[in-house]
Amino acid sequence: MTPLLRARGIGKNYGTVTALEDVSTVVNAGEVTCVLGDNGAGKSTLIKILAGAHQHDAGELLFEGSPVRFRSPREALDRGIATVFQDLAVVPLLSVWRNFFLGSEPGRWGLIDRERARETTRTALAEMGIELRDVEQPVGTLSGGERQCVAIARAVHFGAKVLILDEPTAALGVKQAGIVLRHVARARDRGLGVVLITHNPHHAYPVGDRFLLLKRGRSLGSHEKEDITLDHLTHQMAGGAELETLTRELESD
Repeated sequence: MTPLLRARGIGKNYGTVTALEDVSTVVNAGEVTCVLGDNGAGKSTLIKILAGAHQHDAGELLFEGSPVRFRSPREALDRGIATVFQDLAVVPLLSVWRNFFLGSEPGRWGLIDRERARETTRTALAEMGIELRDVEQPVGTLSGGERQCVAIARAVHFGAKVLILDEPTAALGVKQAGIVLRHVARARDRGLGVVLITHNPHHAYPVGDRFLLLKRGRSLGSHEKEDITLDHLTHQMAGGAELETLTRELESD
């Protein structure tokens, strides 16, 4: 099976600063690839390259088997790569359905077909199992988890093949995070290739099929789910080896 998206030896420099060096991963249809790392690990740089916001300086990016170099997020979106950034691009005072379409509103006789837009939004949300009181309510009145779910449903509705999610659970409590992860799994089950960016292995492991660990712009390893346990993943994320070394040094003093 040809991966939807493949990164081979990706590198990115900003002047004399190396943001990424020799990073590789794959994104398959119907699977979730999790990219984990602390702040400064290179996660944001990687997703900006995948999303077309930045271009790589080294390595190769392939979409459906063909080399690509996206010149803008619009170009990546046109190919089917939708990115939901942590600071969601929503207009808080506009309704849910207006934010759902935002720039792609259905028209009729030169006007926005409001009833069709509202019904389409309701249907698209229901198909993803998302229940809202009213699609007329301002999107700013939704919880953080609900806004993330609306963004996921929007990407699915508009035909995304790859869905990139930038720390979708970072600012959420346990219950809201669980709701978002449930919809990540639903997007995966609908055949999308999902890239989940997170610093939390406990959020990544339940939905992930493979895990790429980054530290200071370099890969600590890429693991299939059957090859790594949650404890091992957490140990690597928490810098377990460094802590063990420090413990031994302190005990020997």
